[in-house]
Amino acid sequence: MRVWNWEGFFSYFTNPYLLEGALVTLFLTLSTLVLGFVLGLAITLMRMSSSRILSGISKFYVWVFRGTPLLVQLIIIYTGLPQLGLVRLSVFESAVLGLALNEAAYLSEILRGGILSVGPGQKDAAKALGLNRRLAFVLITMPQALRVIIPPLGNSVNGLLKTTSIASVISMEELLRRGQILMQQRFEVLEIFCVVAIIYLVMTTGWDFIQRRIEAHFGKAYGGMNNTQLVRDDR
Repeated sequence: MRVWNWEGFFSYFTNPYLLEGALVTLFLTLSTLVLGFVLGLAITLMRMSSSRILSGISKFYVWVFRGTPLLVQLIIIYTGLPQLGLVRLSVFESAVLGLALNEAAYLSEILRGGILSVGPGQKDAAKALGLNRRLAFVLITMPQALRVIIPPLGNSVNGLLKTTSIASVISMEELLRRGQILMQQRFEVLEIFCVVAIIYLVMTTGWDFIQRRIEAHFGKAYGGMNNTQLVRDDR
């Protein structure tokens, strides 16, 4: 029976190969979040459009990407597209694209809920001030919607940090994949898995701290307002 290797366990916390994998995970998360947010916002605007075609396309998109496993989506993008003669993407490109397309489906619902939470009276007030629809959206609707959007958006980032590990299936050398490679070389499965889990815990805990600061910042402006003051234009 193999004995737990404490020396090896502690050494993995400073292992450059694993730490680089953690940086890759962070970069993959950030890239996915930026692209997914842009796509999610576009899908949201299509969903709220008066055009039945655009609304139908957005609903179909959300239905497909929320209703199928992310693992299957990644495999189709990485191995399926080249077989169909469409495009051959690198591992990183496939991982970012697959994660972003999937994340956009969820973010679009978060964004839509936040935008719908802004009372119609706010839009009427913007029109009264002479703002066109675009300016009213940017200056009036989105700042108020952010208060509703940020908490679930922050939770999505936390989940995305861990979800990037699925990209290891297509050989993306993020944290989990590098941990698996080390396991094959050193046969210290439990020690390495525990270190990988702790590194993920550190990253998610760090994000939780940042998220609380962001929520406090955006909620500060409305801390002294009650609902009647905030939407008084709805009267």
